[in-house]
Amino acid sequence: MPLDVPTVRGILPLGGTILGSSRTNPLRLENGIDRIKDTLAAHRIEALVTIGGEDTLGVATALSEAGVRLVGVPKTIDNDVGGTDYTFGFNTAVGIATEAIDRLHTTAESHKRTLVVEVMGRHSGWIALHAGVAGGANAILIPEIPFDLDQVCAWVEKRFESNYAPIVVVAEGAAPKAGQLVVKDQSSDEFGHVRLSGIGDWLARELEDRTGKESRTTVLGHVQRGGTPSAYDRWLATRFGLHAVDALRDGDFGTMVALRGTDIVRVPLTDATRGVKKVPPELYAEFDVFFGT
Repeated sequence: MPLDVPTVRGILPLGGTILGSSRTNPLRLENGIDRIKDTLAAHRIEALVTIGGEDTLGVATALSEAGVRLVGVPKTIDNDVGGTDYTFGFNTAVGIATEAIDRLHTTAESHKRTLVVEVMGRHSGWIALHAGVAGGANAILIPEIPFDLDQVCAWVEKRFESNYAPIVVVAEGAAPKAGQLVVKDQSSDEFGHVRLSGIGDWLARELEDRTGKESRTTVLGHVQRGGTPSAYDRWLATRFGLHAVDALRDGDFGTMVALRGTDIVRVPLTDATRGVKKVPPELYAEFDVFFGT
């Protein structure tokens, strides 16, 4: 259907997508790329604006290499796309997680419990780190750095010694040192990703057993992915869209629009999808002074 101005009017404050999404991986289907090309030709679509995260842009890279004219736009709450400082969706997810942490502080203090907050992010800790710092968490555990369970217990006990209850923020992909990734099951999605979740419950049980203090888990899950987007995400998505259209007009295919500082630039899709963008250890180390306080 043509997406003219009347069709898209009013979508700015909406989360999600009006087009609908699919977890189908066309690269795993027989003649998947050729079928996409046939569909584009049948509808006389000259070029694509491919909007998504690691998986979507990975497929876009393969399509581009197969001759499909397209430009990528980085959209994921995980903020794990290379080549760009931020993806849109991330800021909203951080805001939702931060508000949840704020609300949990009061119940933690009322009952003097350890509260473990599990957030999304797959195998990167961007949401956990940003929301944990903003929400005043007493420990933040991310996938990039396996955590020492004894150290986490020490942070929890130190917090209790100050007569305050601890909040521990853990990314869904975090794992203990010399341990296995904790998941509810071993199933995977169309792109081969293990379905994460479960580390929060496991961690709460371990903390309660080791410290003798009651612990509870809050798994934020998909509540981070929906609702009204933040003002920043609306602003960033709008800028990305404008620059993606400019790239199409210029014939600069096989690129992705990206945020660098306050500038929107274009980077090769192959560079952006070379690997998952991880939290640098030095950035995480900036905040360890707060852990246990």
